[in-house]
Amino acid sequence: MSFFSNLFNRNNDPKSIISFDVIDPIYSYLFNQQSSLEFKVKGIQENVIVNLFYFPGSLDHEEGNAEIKKAGFNNPYEVLNELYKKMNITTLTDETIQEGLEYDFIHIQFYSEPTLEEKKFFKRSIKNFLLFFCCTNSLEINDFKMLYSGKHFFDYTKGLLESELIDVNNPKNESEEIGIRDFKLVLQGICEYLNIEIPKTVELPSTENLVESEEVTEETFQEFIKLVSRENIKEKELKKEAKKLFKNFKKPAEDYYDMVEDHFAFFESIDAWNSDWKFDPEDAEYFISDLIGEDFTFDYPEETYSHDLFPYIQSALEKQNLELMSYNTNGDNYLFFIANKEDVGRILELSELTKIEVDQL
Repeated sequence: MSFFSNLFNRNNDPKSIISFDVIDPIYSYLFNQQSSLEFKVKGIQENVIVNLFYFPGSLDHEEGNAEIKKAGFNNPYEVLNELYKKMNITTLTDETIQEGLEYDFIHIQFYSEPTLEEKKFFKRSIKNFLLFFCCTNSLEINDFKMLYSGKHFFDYTKGLLESELIDVNNPKNESEEIGIRDFKLVLQGICEYLNIEIPKTVELPSTENLVESEEVTEETFQEFIKLVSRENIKEKELKKEAKKLFKNFKKPAEDYYDMVEDHFAFFESIDAWNSDWKFDPEDAEYFISDLIGEDFTFDYPEETYSHDLFPYIQSALEKQNLELMSYNTNGDNYLFFIANKEDVGRILELSELTKIEVDQL
């Protein structure tokens, strides 16, 4: 692997977890032991995916070459130079390219909560952080630069080229700010997962163990039921439902559809609103009033229906420290329920643990 200089000060704030002294041992592990990781970090939706890729090899295959040609380039090195220009890293000369050296980079991908604006279009926000190594006033690697993208990389070359340089101290918008916040958690999680010691000068984003696995028990389902019902369930019924759901949880994968039917039946047994995908504001006001046990109204623009109403509903519910959520029916309908705002994060964690698919809206 060969490295080229950049024109910035060294990226190694001793207090920040986004620093070379943290990134370098992660890179060393990926390079020497295992180039791909996928695991759960507490507080992050779904699994975190970490890959060590390299130019030219990671793009030098039939599909990759087709993407490169489509983007208007002739080979992976030209794509790399385009990325280096964005990061103000010295580009490769023709003579250097002819040497056929390899240039590594780390791609870290995870999902964060969407912003209010993003919630209009999707339920989670993808975050891609691309780490490229370089050197600062030195012939040896001692620095890195990052590109960021909030899009899916369906065309990997295009995804790389559309990524933008990110300044972790000055996010451009709320989505980027959330991504940086969660990226710090992810880095801590990676270090814990790989048993990498974090420098004592670093201010950790979390005091918790972020990769501690949580055993799923009958009590896990009891906690889930209490939260999604806002504890509006009798003790006898709580234990009965938890026992049934836990029993289904332990069934083999081929019984998936039976398990989903039981999940659906459970939500219908508590205070929930089974709605077609298309509903109007009056429906929402009527059924949410029933769910919370008091009159509920909200302001909304004229000719606004269905999922476009979510931001206005949530804004009104937030005043009561509540949030509208839904069991994911994997169909063209919703199964809405109301949760206490402070319980939403834990509900989403328990959703992943219990395999009962719950969505933020």
